[in-house]
Amino acid sequence: MSRLVQFMSCMYSVSSRVIWRGSPSVPPLLMPLPSGPTCVLAAGKKDLIDLPVLNEDELEEQFVRGSGPGGQATNKTSNCVVLKHIPSGIVVKCHQTRSVDINRKRAREIMREKLDVVYKGELSEVLVKKKESELRKQEKRRKANENLERKKLFKEALAADSKPGNDTV
Repeated sequence: MSRLVQFMSCMYSVSSRVIWRGSPSVPPLLMPLPSGPTCVLAAGKKDLIDLPVLNEDELEEQFVRGSGPGGQATNKTSNCVVLKHIPSGIVVKCHQTRSVDINRKRAREIMREKLDVVYKGELSEVLVKKKESELRKQEKRRKANENLERKKLFKEALAADSKPGNDTV
């Protein structure tokens, strides 16, 4: 029970900082919600807040049969989602799970990322994050190679020092 209370107090403190603004004397749950679109931060996607908003009128959605491993569960059910953004002509096909609802959500996330790349080009947040991760990976690989080279030189130096005809005392 104490874990639930800790979790709820944590959620209350986070939500009160994010959504509700106002006087501290009025409890946040009693304050009316602001009208208009609200910003909901997704867990794990804090960095990608500036993605374009999808207009459902500009999307064409189809459900087709998927392919790949899974047998009858994938070959006989139409749970693969195909989204087409009509103004740009971008097509996204998502068949990551057997659930149509999850595939619809993931297809829209992928579509938002692709539209970000199309609209912003090299300045899109998706490409910037990808380049940063590639640079981190290259730096990590370079450091690992340097460490291996140092270890190799150290072992060679130890082997050269331990030879029987090489006494320097």
